[in-house]
Amino acid sequence: QVQLVESGGGLVQAGGSLRLSCAASGLTFSSFAMGWFRQAPGKEREFVATITWSGGSTGYADSVKGRFSISRDNAKNTVYLQMNSLKPEDTAVYYCAAKGGWSRYFRRNQYDYWGQGTQVTVSS
Repeated sequence: QVQLVESGGGLVQAGGSLRLSCAASGLTFSSFAMGWFRQAPGKEREFVATITWSGGSTGYADSVKGRFSISRDNAKNTVYLQMNSLKPEDTAVYYCAAKGGWSRYFRRNQYDYWGQGTQVTVSS
């Protein structure tokens, strides 16, 4: 059974930083691309970042480019999202997702597995 478990969310002031983690089990982690998505109240779930199976290539939403960084440790079956210079508009539930494949994936309907999400709240 595949499980993705996010952690690291919380309350932070604008301009601050958080690092989210997503621990994967039940799958061959190094065969999966990983992604981060977020969903704010009343809005659709949107793409944030993606990383290939090797970590050699990444992609970001324009709204987070230059502030967020996605990385992975295949030895620990974990993907990370480092979030810097946080803004109130970054407030959302953040989800990690896994997609079997060798590329980067930017659309939520491409992903096979999802975590339960972790809340990030940025105060002004």
